[in-house]
Amino acid sequence: MDLKSYKRMLYDAVDSVDTKEITAFTDLLFDAYKNDKFVFVIGNGGSSANASHLAQDLAKGTKLHPEHSIRLKALSLTDNTPFLTAQANDEGYDTIFEQQLVTYAKPGDIVIAISGSGNSPNIVKAIEWANNNGLISIGVTGYDGGKLYKIAHHKLHVPLNEMCTAESIHTIIFHYVILELREKVKEHHKNN
Repeated sequence: MDLKSYKRMLYDAVDSVDTKEITAFTDLLFDAYKNDKFVFVIGNGGSSANASHLAQDLAKGTKLHPEHSIRLKALSLTDNTPFLTAQANDEGYDTIFEQQLVTYAKPGDIVIAISGSGNSPNIVKAIEWANNNGLISIGVTGYDGGKLYKIAHHKLHVPLNEMCTAESIHTIIFHYVILELREKVKEHHKNN
């Protein structure tokens, strides 16, 4: 594939995402900001990197200035290496996100699960726990969305059967959402 074809594929993939899903995703995050709820982000492999990047952008990229006291609280559960390795070693890799949610999450918090296939056992287990314990779940997927697409309360789906590019589209959408959230935060503070 030449670069021109790849660019066309990227554009078509972005264009294939339902804009209503992106709007709902942004609105849920803005509600978390206004209501002082925590946002947890989870993923494996490249989606783990995206989870870390998204959590950082949500927490830092949405504050208006360093003295801004109201913050969007976001944390990637992929970044606590000692917890991840102890949990995986002692109770199994499929528990690494679920058990962190048991420790840190409260009803009304949001869990964003990023999984290209939507079938990672640790992601599915965490979302099942979140759904049963009053959290709001968002599944960010590729391919056909897998089990995550079926069980998450809200979806952000890239219908593309190619993992690397689906992860790239996730990142593009996340950056767009951060820009939208900044505008919403500015407007909110102007009016309150």
